[in-house]
Amino acid sequence: MLELLLIIVALAGLVWVMRREAGALPALGVLAVLGLIGVVFGAVTVGILLWLGAAAVAACGLPTLRRRWLTPRLFAAFDKAAPKVSETERTALEAGSVAWDGELFSGRPQWQRLLDFRNAGLSEEERAFVDHQCSVAAGMCNAWEIARERADLPPELWEYLKREGFFGMIIPKRYGGLEFSAKAQSAVLQKLAVNETLMVTVGVPNSLGPGELLLKYGTEEQKNHYLPRLADGREIPCFGLTGPRAGSDATSLPDVGIVCRGQYNGQEVLGLKLTFEKRWITLAPIATVVGLAFRMFDPDGLLGDTSDLGITCALIPRDTPGMDIGRRHHPIGSPFMNGPIRGKDVFIPLEWIIGGPDMAGQGWRMLVECLSVGRCITLPSGASGIGRYAVGWAGGFTRIRRQFNLPVADMEGVQEPLARIAAHAYIAQAAVMQTANTIDHGVKPAVPSAILKSQLTEFQRSMLADAMDVHGGRTVTLGPRNYLGIAYSANPVSITVEGANIMTRNLMIFGQGAIRCHPYVLDELAAKDDNDLAAFDKAIFGHAGMVFGNAARAFTQGLGIGKSRVPFDEVAAPYAQEVSRLASAFGLCADAAMASLGSGLKKREMLSARLGDVLSNLYLASMLIKQWHESESVEHEAALMHYSCRTLLYRAEQAFTELFDNLPNRALAMTLSAVALPLGRRWHKPQDRFTRDIARAISTDSALRHKLTADTWNTQEAGQRDNPLARYNALLADSERAEPLYRRIAKAYSQGELPAEALHPEQRVEAAWEAGLIEEDDAIFMRRFEREVLDMLSVDDFAFDAFATDKDRVVWHTT
Repeated sequence: MLELLLIIVALAGLVWVMRREAGALPALGVLAVLGLIGVVFGAVTVGILLWLGAAAVAACGLPTLRRRWLTPRLFAAFDKAAPKVSETERTALEAGSVAWDGELFSGRPQWQRLLDFRNAGLSEEERAFVDHQCSVAAGMCNAWEIARERADLPPELWEYLKREGFFGMIIPKRYGGLEFSAKAQSAVLQKLAVNETLMVTVGVPNSLGPGELLLKYGTEEQKNHYLPRLADGREIPCFGLTGPRAGSDATSLPDVGIVCRGQYNGQEVLGLKLTFEKRWITLAPIATVVGLAFRMFDPDGLLGDTSDLGITCALIPRDTPGMDIGRRHHPIGSPFMNGPIRGKDVFIPLEWIIGGPDMAGQGWRMLVECLSVGRCITLPSGASGIGRYAVGWAGGFTRIRRQFNLPVADMEGVQEPLARIAAHAYIAQAAVMQTANTIDHGVKPAVPSAILKSQLTEFQRSMLADAMDVHGGRTVTLGPRNYLGIAYSANPVSITVEGANIMTRNLMIFGQGAIRCHPYVLDELAAKDDNDLAAFDKAIFGHAGMVFGNAARAFTQGLGIGKSRVPFDEVAAPYAQEVSRLASAFGLCADAAMASLGSGLKKREMLSARLGDVLSNLYLASMLIKQWHESESVEHEAALMHYSCRTLLYRAEQAFTELFDNLPNRALAMTLSAVALPLGRRWHKPQDRFTRDIARAISTDSALRHKLTADTWNTQEAGQRDNPLARYNALLADSERAEPLYRRIAKAYSQGELPAEALHPEQRVEAAWEAGLIEEDDAIFMRRFEREVLDMLSVDDFAFDAFATDKDRVVWHTT
């Protein structure tokens, strides 16, 4: 009996030490003391075994002992197995900074560190701009007019955007810009997402473009010249990076700049002769200044001994001789300005390099550092914004659209997509706001930018598809009345640009995060490169302690033992504890995958993608929990919080399951599954009761609907284009009065109290009034209500030959 008790206590003590990553000394103490107890009280065999275990711990765990025999052997093995990191990869890895993503990688997230990123909200100036200027801009848009009739924004909108500083949100006030916070930039783009072309037109100059590059790397002369002109719209920028053979693999640029001498302003100067072909360049057709990325060579040694200087970025005015610019591509669904740029033997002086000649060859570093911020804001904000409008449009339409004598919003088949739309919108809003807030605190989120870009644009795809489904024929029929169809057709643009989602999910999220965010891997690689045995010893055994700690935490918490302490209320706390549990499992599985596959993990993209999926869902859940913690909840929001968190945790566990099913080392896979999910999967798709509650809330004039559609264009002012969201809001405000009247009239008709030929709602209203079943003021109300409902249900039709660009080729079948 004593022997069994000693073994149980020893295992419990070691697990306790491992959970806390307390190091070798406490483990040594546990084994030595229990061994002594065993020897003294007659359990000699077990006591000796415990002492042998203590000796092994001492030999492997105490630095003075292990460095004599174990560390050199591990160093040699690591040197052979560690993946080779190219200079390009190293630059990408060193770009940006690590914050909450690092906490998740550690497997032991400290929630207070996330809460320390206090969210002060928008300033009064920023709030006023979102409320006023953004509403004015949105009110100048009609999707059909922009996409089909103009293939451009209206000229008065272009002028307004320039005059009000929309293109200078990131530019400091000393240069004439707005100097908005990241949160404000996101709020602006979310509101402008009512129209894809408008959002992209404003978003691109404020993300990846010459403005941000100039701010961070430009010379004072370049800043003083260009930034004021960019801020007030005198200059429209574009940035030429991608081309026919360089898309997601931007480092494979075939465009070249050769150092040479040439003529500029009548003088011979040292410069570059550029030959390039760029495609898919947003704003290129109308740009007045082009940022250009190219590979720089100095074959004649005019600058020094290095021939291949690497990727370089330069600013080139549109009217530079040899520049071929102005033609357009036709982006699917949205006519935002996008086109090719070409040039052959275009000569520019070296001073046009962004940052001057000293920044030659630094272009890749410049680009990846800018991407870490810009990619966090523009497309994720667009996705979050369209989610706000999708909630408003879909909820409003499904409440006023009646079939079988009831609103379709009350049909469970419709409620399911409505709840999905609301949850995706809710998650997206939290993720964008909280990540932008970390940027305002100085974080440059490289890995979160990849998570947000890929995950939220996929959410956008889902929200738009669900919104199209519940609208039915209303939005598959294009025309000026259709507020959704063009945005739906344009969605592939967001999926593809700024790092295609396939590449981002399969290569970037975990591939970059495994080294950049891991607490020890980067230090191990640096120690290997520096041949620093002491630094390697510290890193590798810290890493080992983390592995054991994650295994212990994942297993015990999976059994419901020792849940982590979290600073949240009763709604959020269980989900935060689950994020912590799954973070431990993620850290363990990430290390196991890297150790078992080594450099081969790079090629196992599907495994990498699943690990990235776990990280992505844990990150999104964390942002949602923080948003809940910081904001005042409204009625029905708890149901949405439960639905959203359960969805994310379900997806995380699904990714774990797929990982375990596909790891090539089956023994390792089964071991990891037993440790990470000892009782099997805990999370399932949300229950129907949440779905019904959410769908009802967003399709009525509720506080939750108002919260989810906040900061949208939801007003109808004189002179503005038609605003369907404002009209739906007005109808929902009246539906509480209309609904009992519908029921009374329908019951009367079914009982034969109204004429059988009264088939239209308007006819039944008149018949009910004449029969004295409703009062005159109710009849007046219902006439107005039904007119507005019918108008919102109506679609456009056109002349037979309206869509033919060549009228002479139209076949008139009836003549």
